[in-house]
Amino acid sequence: MLAEKPRQTILDFYTYPPIGADDWRYAFETAQVRTLEMQMLSRAALLDMANAETFQQTADLLSGTEYALPQGGRDFAEVEDILRQRRAATRDLFSNLILDEPLVELFRARDDFANLRLAVRRTVTEKPAGIDYSDHGNVSPELIEQMFAKEGESMKREFPDFVQETVEQAVLAYYQKKDIRRIDYAIDRYQSQYNLKKASELKSVFLLGLFRMQIDLTNIRTLLRLKFTDSEHHNVFLEGGFVGLELFENGLEHGYEGLGPLFFATPYHRIVETGAHYLASNKSFLKIEQQCEEHLTEFLKSTVGITAGPQPVIAYLLMKENEIRTVRLILTAKKNHLDTKLILDRI
Repeated sequence: MLAEKPRQTILDFYTYPPIGADDWRYAFETAQVRTLEMQMLSRAALLDMANAETFQQTADLLSGTEYALPQGGRDFAEVEDILRQRRAATRDLFSNLILDEPLVELFRARDDFANLRLAVRRTVTEKPAGIDYSDHGNVSPELIEQMFAKEGESMKREFPDFVQETVEQAVLAYYQKKDIRRIDYAIDRYQSQYNLKKASELKSVFLLGLFRMQIDLTNIRTLLRLKFTDSEHHNVFLEGGFVGLELFENGLEHGYEGLGPLFFATPYHRIVETGAHYLASNKSFLKIEQQCEEHLTEFLKSTVGITAGPQPVIAYLLMKENEIRTVRLILTAKKNHLDTKLILDRI
């Protein structure tokens, strides 16, 4: 008897999902981010940084930009401080430009989930609280620490529902098999559904497309990581993307060379084919990370079709955050004398 053929995913777009309609309340805010986009580092500038021979030369290329480093010893702690300042300034600007408070809360929740991930991990492994929590969430790091302290049990009702539910699901997932990775799977699953729910409540075509695409890209990364490690954690794909879970599950049964054709009818064919080939040849996830990042960035750039609306403001936030991460990646790689080809493959 022939094996049942997996159902093909039928999408109503070719490469990127729709971005929604104009919202003329955001005319001034859209004009402001259009100006700021012109000041972002160009692709050529990033390539010049990657091709520079030394960390010092790379740092010199940032002179005259908002990432300009001190002329002294250029200690890497100073680099981190500058990048944190730029990220904080970008997020503050976003909060000021967005007119709808639920949108601000939604994007702040990213840091809440990141903080909860750290807190749950440290609690179940009985490690010290640490100081690397983000203070850009809806809930302060101090309150999260109190929530996990014994004396803070009675405070749980003071937190948003999503915080309590995330903690409960993550802790339950961990204690089922005492596997630390299950914390990440549980939080990823809850966060993805939280995002989709909020996008639906906001009636945002753009956000719904963005979050569904992010789910697909996460599942693609997960597929390759599961195959590379021969992991038995197969029930970890996220629901709600454009691509059905059966396609990813079917991909676990294929070799690397068969993954590209499997995704031919989806917008992710090139991403999967390129990433799988690079992983098979180089035993590295650099290319799949670069391909996923590029696909998301190109979708964000498609908001150029919006004359006024929150979409360009959201796109600027995400692209600017990605620029900051890329600058950090290049500077870190140069500081540690990594091969230029590896840097270029990643960016």
